[in-house]
Amino acid sequence: MTPTSAASTRLYTKDHAWVVVSGTRARVGISEFAQAELGDIAYVELPRVGKQVRHGETACTVDSLKTSSEIYAPVSGTVIGVNSILASDENCGLINRDPLGDGWLFDLEMSDPAELASLLPEKDYLSFVEGD
Repeated sequence: MTPTSAASTRLYTKDHAWVVVSGTRARVGISEFAQAELGDIAYVELPRVGKQVRHGETACTVDSLKTSSEIYAPVSGTVIGVNSILASDENCGLINRDPLGDGWLFDLEMSDPAELASLLPEKDYLSFVEGD
């Protein structure tokens, strides 16, 4: 999946996950804010391909030197791909270096695209993070 003009189509959850949509597919990652709060990422437990996830339930886990954080599915669907580069502990830092690009986590085939309406556009998410 290669989403086009990702910056303009990126949506966020209040749990600091992001989604870029291409048709019925959604690429999921964590925000700049989330990676900064986590600190140096040491391990990622990616979901298995074929796993069914529901909006708001744990989809995967990201462990840093400071803490462990569950990543919640921003929309419901089936995991159709994972960022296998992150499976190696040596490459987990890619999330810190490029959380909005090459540090993505997994792709979903959405089962209910209407759930996207509950997500925040980037401008609204940034206001949320800044506490406005």
